[in-house]
Formats: sequence, structure tokens, C-alpha cells
Amino acid sequence: MAADWLSARRAWEKWATKHVGPSGKQVQAALLLNYDPSGPSRLLPVIAEQEGTQLTAIDMQPFLDFVKRGNLQTEFFSIRPNQYLVTSIHDNWYCARCVNSTKSGGEGVIVMQIGAYLLICMYVPSFQLLIR
Repeated sequence: MAADWLSARRAWEKWATKHVGPSGKQVQAALLLNYDPSGPSRLLPVIAEQEGTQLTAIDMQPFLDFVKRGNLQTEFFSIRPNQYLVTSIHDNWYCARCVNSTKSGGEGVIVMQIGAYLLICMYVPSFQLLIR
């Protein structure tokens, strides 16, 4: 677990301050979430780090339930009011598109597993940044 934390922390420090932010940056918000699929379901997730958002462990519980079920291609998941549909799955990460976005160009999420942690990045498509 300590090695997982070091890897996750290094990844977070390497890019979070450089790439996460509301003005002119593609990643609007990011979270580093402690994820133990073998733990009891009654335990709330621990948000180890977050930038650009004020989510709580309770906000993230429906998302973790989705991850634990493992039906990435057949279910929607929610993070607060936004509902997402997975569009692309890779070895240790996947992308999802917001299906109820209020933004004209849409929104998306990239989820990457780093050991016992999930790195969750919320973004707007790059063409939306060019329009500003």
C-alpha cells in the first residue's frame, strides 16, 4: 500500500498543478481516490487529493459502486449531477463522456487506476478551449 501511495503521489505532483485548473486548462478538476475493492462496502472512499473541485466521499460513493460492479460498458455512472457513459477502455484506464452536460461542447472523465488509487480527471474537449 505504501508503494502504491508513493506512485500515486508522484503522478499527482507531476501533473496536477501543471494541468489542472479552471482557466485555459483542459483538465478542470482531478481527484486521487483511495480504492480498495476488497474492503467492506460500508466504508466510504478516502479522497487523498483533489484540485479544482470540492467533492466529498459521499459524492464519490455511487461512482465507486459502479467501479466495483465492473460493468463498464453496460452502465452509466454519476459524479454529482453529471451522468457518464464509458466510451473507451484500456489496460488500466478508461474514458467516459457526460450524457447530460450543460456545456455546449460536452464534458468527459478519464479514470486511471494506480495501485490502490483511482485518478479521476474531469475535462472539457480541447476545441472548446480554442473557442474562448
